[in-house]
Amino acid sequence: MERGGRSLRVVLAEDSVLLREGLIGLLGRCGHEVVAAVGDAQALIAAVEEHGPDIVVTDVRMPPGFQDEGLHAAVRLRESRPALPVLVLSQYVQRTYASELLDSGDGTGVGYLLKDRVGQVEEFVDALAEVADGGTVVDPEVVRQLLRRRRDPLERLTPREREVLALIAEGKSNGAIARELVVSEAAVGKHIGGILTKLDLPPADETHRRVLAVLAYLRS
Repeated sequence: MERGGRSLRVVLAEDSVLLREGLIGLLGRCGHEVVAAVGDAQALIAAVEEHGPDIVVTDVRMPPGFQDEGLHAAVRLRESRPALPVLVLSQYVQRTYASELLDSGDGTGVGYLLKDRVGQVEEFVDALAEVADGGTVVDPEVVRQLLRRRRDPLERLTPREREVLALIAEGKSNGAIARELVVSEAAVGKHIGGILTKLDLPPADETHRRVLAVLAYLRS
């Protein structure tokens, strides 16, 4: 009999075929039924609508952008189905949506585990059962990174990076910033790269990232 004493109907979202098949086999051996196994976020949403599972297990980075599609889909699902248990199993802490997911549904029936830190199969299976029963299971590393984000996001920037960000907030181009600070445009580009990295803004449309950086500056 599976750990937890209850057979669960699972929708699994994982773009890695090998890992997806491995999880299907593992969950089956533990007495659970994977009613749908998908490889992208849109298919995840459709599978939940079709099957009404007991729990969703999803990765964070999925096609097409391999950024936060899986986690974003989980947040959307919890908005429409607050009681739907969701267990995130990923290599990454995507802080943009992690806090939103963990705060959804009164913070019950939700989990976030890091693949590389799950030491034993039993640990994962127990977490699955606990989340399905309305519990909360969060890797300590996820908690640490979320707490770090809640501090002033600009505290990690150097004084020069703060100057550059302030000028970006004024709407200045890279060339205008370079002239004002009497540095090369290449140096400005390097500072902007450091700002975006330290503010945890993943690769995406450059204009969009600059807007998000300015918003972080204005909120601080």
